[in-house]
Amino acid sequence: MTATGRPAAFLDRDGTIIRDTVYIRDPDDVELLPGAADAIKRLNEQSIAVIVVTNQSGIGRGLFTVEEYEAVRAYFESLLRDEGAHIDASYYCPHLPDKPLIGNCRKPGTLMFEKAISDFKLDPANVAYVGDRWRDVIASKKLGGRGIMIESSETTNDDRQRARADGIETAAGLSEAVIMLLDGLTDVSSKS
Repeated sequence: MTATGRPAAFLDRDGTIIRDTVYIRDPDDVELLPGAADAIKRLNEQSIAVIVVTNQSGIGRGLFTVEEYEAVRAYFESLLRDEGAHIDASYYCPHLPDKPLIGNCRKPGTLMFEKAISDFKLDPANVAYVGDRWRDVIASKKLGGRGIMIESSETTNDDRQRARADGIETAAGLSEAVIMLLDGLTDVSSKS
């Protein structure tokens, strides 16, 4: 399989794109974070694939169904479309954190990222991982690419310390992370 060379941004969902309301099951509870739609639109305008990769253990816990997850996904994506932005694909893991990793899909496992890289024929060195937890971005150290951890109410001190120790960049939010990513692309293209 040949990589396309198209850049991609792997984004966490809860706490990165939408407000983290913990085990969200009702589309009426979806609230885009300020600036999220504009940030995603900026990625879209640069032909950067935007791929959501999210742990959804609420399914495994029986707190909501796959159908309810899909309803929330469809609604938040419709809110983005209303703002001129779009998601290229979404991947989710329904497994519980305290069970053995089935196929290593639950983040910080890399299976969802690897599947997206394969599905989109991406060059792992040309992707970014953005999320509000260490587990969302550490795949950058395992698979290649760039990790940027953003601050949210769910970002713990442990996440911050682990990110620092692993040399993960940080940003105040998705908008700042996208500015950093686009600046990085400009820096690379100006050196060519």
